[in-house]
Amino acid sequence: MAPHRYTPGRSAAVQSEAAARAAPYGEPYKFDPSFSGPVCRRSCTDVLYCLIFILVILLYVALGIVAWLHGDPRKVIHPTDSYGQFCGQKGTSNARKPILFYFNILKCTNPAVLINLQCPTTQMCVSQCPDKFATYTEMQLQHKLSKDYWEYYRQFCKPGFNNPDKPVSQILRDEDCPSMIVPSRPFLRRCLPDFITLNGTVTVSNKTRFKDALEMPRSVTELQHAAKGITGLVDTTELGTNIVEDYTKSWAWILIGLLISLAVSLVYILLLRFTAGLLLWTTIMIAILLLVYGMWYCSMVLSQLRHRQGSEVAIVEVGLQTDLQIYLQLRQTWIIFLVTLGVIEASIFLVLIFLRRRVLMAITLLREASKAIGCIMSTLFFPVITFILLTICISYWAFIAVYLASSGEAIYKVMSPDVKCPYVNSTCNPETFNRTNISESALCLGSKCLFAFYGGETSYHRYLFLLQLSNLLVFLWLVNFSLALEQCTLAGTFASYYWAKRKPQDIPPCPLFLSFNRAIRYHTGSLAFGALILSVVQLFKIILEYLEQRLKGVDNSLSRSIMCCLKCCFWCLEKFLRYMNHNAYIMVAIYGKNFCTSAREAFFLLMRNVVRVAVLDRLTDFLLFLSKVLIAGGVGVVGFFFFTRKISVIQEEVPSLNYYWVPLLTVVIGAYLIAHSFFSVYAMCVDTLFLCFCDDLERNDGSSERPYLMSPELHRILGKKGQS
Repeated sequence: MAPHRYTPGRSAAVQSEAAARAAPYGEPYKFDPSFSGPVCRRSCTDVLYCLIFILVILLYVALGIVAWLHGDPRKVIHPTDSYGQFCGQKGTSNARKPILFYFNILKCTNPAVLINLQCPTTQMCVSQCPDKFATYTEMQLQHKLSKDYWEYYRQFCKPGFNNPDKPVSQILRDEDCPSMIVPSRPFLRRCLPDFITLNGTVTVSNKTRFKDALEMPRSVTELQHAAKGITGLVDTTELGTNIVEDYTKSWAWILIGLLISLAVSLVYILLLRFTAGLLLWTTIMIAILLLVYGMWYCSMVLSQLRHRQGSEVAIVEVGLQTDLQIYLQLRQTWIIFLVTLGVIEASIFLVLIFLRRRVLMAITLLREASKAIGCIMSTLFFPVITFILLTICISYWAFIAVYLASSGEAIYKVMSPDVKCPYVNSTCNPETFNRTNISESALCLGSKCLFAFYGGETSYHRYLFLLQLSNLLVFLWLVNFSLALEQCTLAGTFASYYWAKRKPQDIPPCPLFLSFNRAIRYHTGSLAFGALILSVVQLFKIILEYLEQRLKGVDNSLSRSIMCCLKCCFWCLEKFLRYMNHNAYIMVAIYGKNFCTSAREAFFLLMRNVVRVAVLDRLTDFLLFLSKVLIAGGVGVVGFFFFTRKISVIQEEVPSLNYYWVPLLTVVIGAYLIAHSFFSVYAMCVDTLFLCFCDDLERNDGSSERPYLMSPELHRILGKKGQS
């Protein structure tokens, strides 16, 4: 539907009636002869939310101070023994004992490990992990020959215990010493069995079976299950060590790859400034050709794998593997690649066939954005400021979260091997626990009073969870405010370019700084209001995710259905609010009105141009996404040939790596993020110019009295009746 335009010589009543018929979604803008661009004479908007935002920041600083006074991050860094003392802390008896040792690690296979986050066995701080097999019974026999056996064994007993002749039954009852020790090595500052593969069989000290202090036969498999109960990881130690080693060897080449990505992104943007149409069409063609080549290559590999034995195995059966070559030898992997590439290829062809004119419009809009960015190149580096603000927000949130988590005194709870024990998770006192009847009851045999977490009974400690929740909410608010500040600043800058009658002569000096100053000085409240609405929705999403994790073990289809519906609703709501906030910030930057008014006007303006919005917005995002993928993919291909030693010229310079995909993925992801930071400015420029263009069509009619401020090319492509 064509937008309403002012026609000289018509009465005001006729004008109003025509405007009402032409604008079913809100009233179009009335002609204002004094309007020539972003309003300079502004007043503060949404002052109440500005004051609330400032007050919240001050309270957030106070929360950080309180958490700092009460918390002790060493409680998080160092493992804690059964008495609430953490290992390796300077100035304590455990200063030279940085590693946690489990008396009976076999008890860690119990489900209580996952429920209570503690293993139901005595835990002591030690200076080193045991390096040999031994049971308490064997030690007593050997102690009669030499005292050295006891001196070695007693370092894994309770401090001060020195009675090797105490009967085994009493030792196990009082847990003065472990019933047995196995060769271990420290992982995450905890002694875990040292598993070694010998001739394809997992062993510990070349043994697959052994006996404990009660002469009960045990197997290495039981130790493996116990270790997994503590860590919840498989081969994490070796994998983590190898990844860190790869990073230390290849960090310089990763940095070079990221710098190359930065240079390529800048060159690409400069080329867009002069050859936007040619470059974007070239990008589309290259993407199509690469997809065709990829499909052909997948078909060739599939035909070869049909005759290879073992290639029919499913990916699920293989599980998680660090060697990517294993997946590349499966037919299912290449079928997934082929189908994915085919769907993407078909989507691009459908877009080019049925929306080719819209593609031309999107390219025209991107060409206009290139001109705007070319006149104000400083906008490309504004995301650096946003990155700094986000880094500060994340660091401060992590600081408070750690200090809140480490606040309080040691809390002890009853831990039992039998989850049916009625006293499990009840608070206890380790000094008086042995005088109670809990450990002697039938369902609670072997129960212990062990350290659980740090807390307290004061008001501060009772509301620690709410403080953590508040910390998360304010963190989300600050993050969304930082992003809103970037959007509003860039929108004001590009609006100054659009509404300048003579470009670049009429563009104000330092437009980016002026727009940033306007956003901070006048519209902090509006940005804070929009960011708060989005943050509350995001907080509810996180709470739903948390509840879903807690309800995973509950076999209730109704609760799962309700949870799924709620998650879907909040996901849609977040996407809608994010899109509306984005356009509201643009209107705030242009007209200087409050958030609600700007959001309403942006919504109605977009609805009056709904066809343009529905197609152009997605197409410009699609073209920019192709550009980002092309840059990241190009850098990734070069990195692949480099790290796999396929470039003969510099083959000797390539470091020897455990997993070549570690630096390669880092470079590819980093290249994409760098390209995304540059093209996010482009996307903001396109959205701002589009809203200004729609506003320009409604304010002006192209006459000498009211000329369009858009470029002739933009009006020729976008301004026709048929495009409304």
